[in-house]
Amino acid sequence: MIAPDKKDKLKQEKLKASGEIPRHIAIIMDGNGRWAKQMGETRIFGHRKGVTSVRETVEACGQLGVKFLTLYTFSTENWKRPKDEVTVLMKLLIKALKDETDRLHENDVRLIATGNLDKLPDRVHQELIDAMEKTKNNKLMTLNLALSYSGRWDIINAIHKIYNDCKNKVISIEDINEKSFSDYLVTKNIPDPDLMIRTGGEYRISNFLLWQLAYSEIYIDSVFWPKFRREHLYKAIEEYQKRERRFGLVSEQLKKK
Repeated sequence: MIAPDKKDKLKQEKLKASGEIPRHIAIIMDGNGRWAKQMGETRIFGHRKGVTSVRETVEACGQLGVKFLTLYTFSTENWKRPKDEVTVLMKLLIKALKDETDRLHENDVRLIATGNLDKLPDRVHQELIDAMEKTKNNKLMTLNLALSYSGRWDIINAIHKIYNDCKNKVISIEDINEKSFSDYLVTKNIPDPDLMIRTGGEYRISNFLLWQLAYSEIYIDSVFWPKFRREHLYKAIEEYQKRERRFGLVSEQLKKK
């Protein structure tokens, strides 16, 4: 991993000293198309430029000690986009996996993916499997790509699995609670996000991690994703550190803990 310059290192040290660094950050990478339109370019140009933002964000999170980073890479609804755009996005994903896997591996970053991965084209699926296999033992940070994913799909998928396990007497309906339900989601092996960042200025969660975001802090940045850099990430974490996470309690109860 490229060492941060002196100014950046001081900023990171200040963040670490001022409060808790989120264990898990989730990001809705919004604004590629709108940014490209402003630049007089095609939407695909915006998607390509967004790869640089991914690289810098992954690097900064690793340096800060973030243990899990989830990127909303492609939603189930995105399959409804124009066929040409979907095709190019899949090709871009293949290229990114080819170009970035060695870098992730060298930086001790584990790559995983969550979503309805069977819907991905065979070549994309295979590149993804190869990248995950190569990085599976890495320890610094886990990069989770939410691919062909939506929160509603995740919940319905979990219900189907619970139904089958109940029918086959693997579990009983009385065993179902928040913890056991979470174990049927595709994110069962990673903690819920502490901080969710959305770029592009829109105030919605767009069917992303609907169950998992129940108590996440949400930060909206007006900057479009292709222009998102580590200083924007630091600002989001600074805001996160100012907030009091009560999880349904009141401040006085937290102080007694």
